[in-house]
Amino acid sequence: LSFAIGKDIGGQHIFARLENMPHLLVAGATGSGKSACVNSIICSLLYRATPREVRFLMIDPKRVELTMYNAIPHLKSPVITDAQQAAMALKLLVKEMEDRYKLFATAGVRDIAAFNRQAAQTREAGAPDTPPHMPYIIVFIDEFADLMMVSANEVENAVTRLAQMARGVGIHLVLATQRPSVDVITGVIKANFPSRIAFQVSSKVDSRTILDANGADALLGRGDMLYSPASSSKPLRVQGVFVTTPEVERIAAFWKEQGAPVFDPAFSDSKLKSGGNAEGEVGEADELFSEAVSWVVRAKQASTSLLQRRLKIGYSRAARLLDLMEERGVVGPPEGSKPRKVLVSTDDAGQRDDDLPEGPNV
Repeated sequence: LSFAIGKDIGGQHIFARLENMPHLLVAGATGSGKSACVNSIICSLLYRATPREVRFLMIDPKRVELTMYNAIPHLKSPVITDAQQAAMALKLLVKEMEDRYKLFATAGVRDIAAFNRQAAQTREAGAPDTPPHMPYIIVFIDEFADLMMVSANEVENAVTRLAQMARGVGIHLVLATQRPSVDVITGVIKANFPSRIAFQVSSKVDSRTILDANGADALLGRGDMLYSPASSSKPLRVQGVFVTTPEVERIAAFWKEQGAPVFDPAFSDSKLKSGGNAEGEVGEADELFSEAVSWVVRAKQASTSLLQRRLKIGYSRAARLLDLMEERGVVGPPEGSKPRKVLVSTDDAGQRDDDLPEGPNV
């Protein structure tokens, strides 16, 4: 998973390996070269890796930067442009990470390289039920701030879990944002992204948010960057790689000619829209639905804002929980801006009062 970063002030080529990073944070003001950097990383990987070796999950809320890669065979799903679907995709990726760790525990290995070596040896020996080659998964998010605005808790929790644990199972994150403020690059996220690239920013505060040091505010723009690898405490000044749009289109067109992508069914469009399964219920409905009902029954009113506050979930998920309650006769239909009526009591909901989680005293 090697890729080119650029040249240092002495003209030496600078390369990096995602396995050693293991996650990368890219931040800078508009027009500083941030998206060009992400494109150069993708193109470097496309030159070196086949779809069997690497799969991409691309999230592009701006809808213009990564959509040119649609239909390349490396994609795990079509390029995701909807912020709500992106939050769900990250949560599904957490589940895939957990599934991979279970496979590793069963196989008695510690990381993806050992798993693939063992699988290859088993395959050569002609053993039945040999697991297939497990590809690396690289997640590219071109504008992380947009996701944090839509569903901060869900996105931050998923990204934090992936950043903390996903390295061993071959899942790596590349986050890019043009708003390097503390509400986007939170302390928890920054602690789990030891490798960072800072392009030109407008103030010393933004520079310190990205790198914990001044300097990015004095950069020249157009690919001029400070690269802070995990192995060094001192940032390195680099002129970044520039890949033109025609070059990117040629590389993408070459891979499209090699074959159509085989998308992962777990990341299908219908599942991302329905919240994780084809039936249209929210992910983790079994554990959250009963808790949501208990809050609604105790409060004697039902609204998305109540569920968002009490369950710490995003608007979309709270709205789906309310729709599910309406289907099951727990709450009435919406009445404009008023909270929905609660149609059942605690006893009707089939729950004794002492079995409910602690809630508001009403």
